[in-house]
Amino acid sequence: MSRHAPLTIEIVSDVVCPWCFIGLRRLERAIEIVRAEQADFQYVLRWWPFFLNPDTPPEGEPYLPFLAQKFGGRERVEEIWQRIRETGVALGIDYQFEKIQVRANTLPAHRLIHWAQQQGDATVLVERLFNSQFQLGQNVGDCAVLAELAAACGHDRSEVVEYLASDQDAALVRNLEQEARTWGVTAVPTFIFARRSGIQGAEDPRVLADAIQQALASSGE
Repeated sequence: MSRHAPLTIEIVSDVVCPWCFIGLRRLERAIEIVRAEQADFQYVLRWWPFFLNPDTPPEGEPYLPFLAQKFGGRERVEEIWQRIRETGVALGIDYQFEKIQVRANTLPAHRLIHWAQQQGDATVLVERLFNSQFQLGQNVGDCAVLAELAAACGHDRSEVVEYLASDQDAALVRNLEQEARTWGVTAVPTFIFARRSGIQGAEDPRVLADAIQQALASSGE
């Protein structure tokens, strides 16, 4: 890899995973660390789908009851939320879990990310999806919500509406999710650097920066 060739960073995530939002912020800080040490560092982000709850019905399901059943009660859920909130504050994320009513089926959101990614970097859209879910409490499984978010990112709203109303790329996105699992991905976020190394979890920015630099070194930097 030449010094100026971009490093491909692949992120396997789900838009209803709060740690994935934290992971994105920590990756951004890791990139700042790398650039402080290597000013000409260039990268490309590619997003891969993951379904935390593949059995979620198309219309979604009530959010808090689902979590209470999964984690063993409301008190345990509140403890988890508080830990995530405290982590998010340092990264500029104001989690508003109380606003979330629906545990969304994320297939439409992953299809939209895939669609947007065919046209360029989808990271701005992904961040809007995280913000919509965790700070505004919107249902990111609702195609009308998704169309508005895409339009806010500069995409043609009518084109997005037509795309989401179809089943285009649904099978492909499911296959991509299964492919990521064949790599050994069992939790998200997972970061993969130039298909040479990976880190599972929203690790500290320094840990992610070290992984980026190791990937650059192994690629001939």
